[in-house]
Amino acid sequence: MGRFKDLNVWQRAKELAVEVYKTTQTDPFRRDFSLRDQMRRAAVSISSNIAEGDERGSNKDGVRFLYIAKGSLAELQTQLEIAYEIGYLKGETLEGLNEKCERVGKMLGSLIKVRSSTTCSKNP
Repeated sequence: MGRFKDLNVWQRAKELAVEVYKTTQTDPFRRDFSLRDQMRRAAVSISSNIAEGDERGSNKDGVRFLYIAKGSLAELQTQLEIAYEIGYLKGETLEGLNEKCERVGKMLGSLIKVRSSTTCSKNP
């Protein structure tokens, strides 16, 4: 713990946030401040919570923040679907972002599992 920048999941989540920022700079999003800002906040929250959890110094706290990151990921996926359905995103853009979201989600799930089992083994 304490080296969040070395975590692959943090790196992928940060890349996802950067891509969401770039995607939401396009025309439809420029006029829809609410959806654009909510998507950006959710995307940034994923990597931020991974980092904060890793810096907490305990697996129990860290796992709690990883779950928050998963929640932000689900929030972003919902917003991506909405953006697609109202015509802000093309199908291939949605597909690419969803693939990245799923990859980050699986990585988060694995890290939660590892850190949770470490917490349980230390606190019988």
